[in-house]
Amino acid sequence: MTSSLPIKVGVVGGGVIGVSTAWQLARAGADVILLTASALTSEASGRSLSWLNSAGMWREPYHRLRMAGIDRYRTLSAQQPGLRWLSFAGGLAWYAGLGEQLRQRHDHDVAHGYESHVLTRDQVSAHSPGVNTATIPDAGAIWNPGEGWVDLPSLVQFLIKDFLERGGQLITSAGQCTVGVNAGFITGVITEDRELVRVDAVVLATGAAAPAMLADLGITVPDATPISLLVTSRPVNHPLRAVLNTPRVSVRPTPDGALAIDSDWTSAHITRAGDGSYQVPPAIIEELLAEASRVLQGDPELKAAQYGIGPKPVPADGEPVLGRVDDVPGLYVAFTHSGATLGLIAGELLAYEIMTGASHPMLAEFNIRRFR
Repeated sequence: MTSSLPIKVGVVGGGVIGVSTAWQLARAGADVILLTASALTSEASGRSLSWLNSAGMWREPYHRLRMAGIDRYRTLSAQQPGLRWLSFAGGLAWYAGLGEQLRQRHDHDVAHGYESHVLTRDQVSAHSPGVNTATIPDAGAIWNPGEGWVDLPSLVQFLIKDFLERGGQLITSAGQCTVGVNAGFITGVITEDRELVRVDAVVLATGAAAPAMLADLGITVPDATPISLLVTSRPVNHPLRAVLNTPRVSVRPTPDGALAIDSDWTSAHITRAGDGSYQVPPAIIEELLAEASRVLQGDPELKAAQYGIGPKPVPADGEPVLGRVDDVPGLYVAFTHSGATLGLIAGELLAYEIMTGASHPMLAEFNIRRFR
């Protein structure tokens, strides 16, 4: 006899993908418990540039997934007009060198129907105010008008409110959780205090912690997670509205008038203390702020308000790991870079797989079985 009780799902991870998945499951009628080690967005989602894009030389399946991700944000923006924490003011990028990389990326964008324009220095200000055009190389810059940014902590608070109103349960400060398994089947989620939360299915959306949690179950996921720095400036009166990506710095506005700033080169200067915390020399933060000031119109004086350092989840092959784990019935995983762009669509498609028991076609390329 089939049970009429709703499926009970434990979602582990309080970042954007964990919260999005829990929210979608609650909307679909599941009994959902969301557990997070400490507070919501205390890990990568709390220190993300959160650039919404499909820019780059992605394979077609990944490009389609990213475009679906952007579409869900546009839908949210249309349904909730006036959100200060979600913007589609475009993206501007340029590269060092003679322009070959820029031309290759532009051609790839155009071939995939991703709107892209190569702008000269003189054309940039009309599309993206606030840029110091003197820093743009002779080859020009790529303008992608369909790109945007989101403030993930604000999005998570928006989603969690509806999740709780739909009867979802939230457990914060659960510590380092593990997956309970007996005879190869899910029994529940075990909190750091050894409390077993019994559920029918578990979603691991724990970001950089996911590979180690899977390894405890005998499942290997190649991992290339770096340690990254994000600096948030003090509020500054500046006209920049787009996301700016340059060889030495990436910059975007924040909802409160500050700037979020990062760059890959800073990772080489991050060290780890004996207590496990990450550190970076103050001079590196100042250098990053100086790089941001240099590419902005008027060379504004930028001061750091806060910064965050920690792992940025990246699978070794650069593509998402999403969906059912065949080796452990009832287990699902979300481990991916571009968590902001995929945040809403990943939650939607994972919830589809859990609620229907069927594989979603858009996730077939990204299932963990590809590593066998």
